[in-house]
Formats: sequence, structure tokens, C-alpha cells
Amino acid sequence: MTYTLLPTPTRLPTDLPPHAVIHADQLHKTFTLHHQGGAQIPVLAGTTLTVQAGECVALQGPSGSGKSTFMRSLYANYRIDQGAIWVKHQGDWVNLPQLPAHQLLAVRQQTIGYVSQFLRVIPRVPALEVAAEPLLDLGVEPESARDKICQLFTQLNLPERLWHLSPTTFSGGEKQRVNIARAFAVNYPVMLLDEPTSALDAANREVVMALIAARKAQGCAMVGIFHDDEVRERVCDRTLHF
Repeated sequence: MTYTLLPTPTRLPTDLPPHAVIHADQLHKTFTLHHQGGAQIPVLAGTTLTVQAGECVALQGPSGSGKSTFMRSLYANYRIDQGAIWVKHQGDWVNLPQLPAHQLLAVRQQTIGYVSQFLRVIPRVPALEVAAEPLLDLGVEPESARDKICQLFTQLNLPERLWHLSPTTFSGGEKQRVNIARAFAVNYPVMLLDEPTSALDAANREVVMALIAARKAQGCAMVGIFHDDEVRERVCDRTLHF
């Protein structure tokens, strides 16, 4: 299968909705399997999405259709082959693929939060410190940061006996709740949610849906992968199909 690549957009479109905060414009991404004879797997072919403040968009499609690749591209974990990813950062529009590393780090610290499926931590670092790290990086006082995380841990029903232990030995659901607290501790204007309830029981799914609803009401723009039909129907405003 052959795709014709369009020229990479270099200017922000002038017809974006007034409350848009993120705009992915004609994203193309192909993976090359160097250990398999250089075989190429095209995943994204001109994917475009605009998300406004207070809106949640679900990414939906079969396994391997490009949902996770698109999500990781929005966070600049993957470098796209063609296209632009415009994000409103501190009042100005920036194109993520063109940012130097230090500016991309600032966007991640202040503007784009990410709840991944997996929690990667340094052994022996307590869960409280893991979750408080984004707040501390923003200059929040340690006591205030810990108080915020304690509040979220309580809300997420994470047992207090675990707060001072390393999450390396936690169950999948416990790790996921630490990850959620870590992301929701900061009032990011944009949040990317990669199956945020996949390892949670019914009660904690309700808590996470309430957190998402509250953050949307505050104007956060969200893009998420939700394999749970009930969660997707309750928190998402529309769907991008792959």
C-alpha cells in the first residue's frame, strides 16, 4: 500500500474553533522494521484532530489501527514523519515536532499531562514521592505537594499503608491509581489518557470518571483510549475512528 505524503503544515490554520487548545494536522507515521528486511508498516496516514477546552475525544478502532501511536505522537514520544502538532502553551501556539528538547520538556511540565497504561518508577522511591514529582518540578512546596497527593490517594481508595512504599510491588490497579494521581495533581490544560481505567474495579472506575468530569468542567481538553464502553460513553463527547 502506498501513501502520498502531503507537505508538512508549517502554519497554524486560521479556521480553528475559538476554544481549541490542541490541533493535530495531517499526521503521518510509518515504522520501519530494520531486523526484518526493512519492512515498512504505515500506521498514520493524514490523521487530523482538533480538541477544544472542556472536550474529551475518544480514539476508537481495532488493535493495531494506530490509536496508541497517535496518542504517543501527541506527547512527542514518537517522532512523526509528516504533519504538525499544535498545542496552546502558556497562551501561545507551539508546534511540538519543531521544539527543542528543553521547550518540549516545559510543555510536558505545564501543559500536557499523560496517563499511560504503565507506571515506570525507580525502585525504593515511595509512591507519595512518585506521584508528587510533577508538582515539585513546577516549584510547588513539598508539603503542599504531599497534601495534594494524599488527597488524591484517599479519593482513589489507595490504602494509606502503601503510600510510603515503592510502587514496584503494587498490583496493576494500585499502580494505575498512583499514575492517575500523578497526572491529575497538576491542572494541565491538555490530558492524554491511555486506558486509564483498564485495571480498576467498578468503584474506582467511578472515581476516575468523576475526576475526568471535574477536570473537563474546569476546561481541560482530553484525548483518550477507552476500551470500557461505559466509561467511553460517559466521559467522551465524540469519537475519532481509526
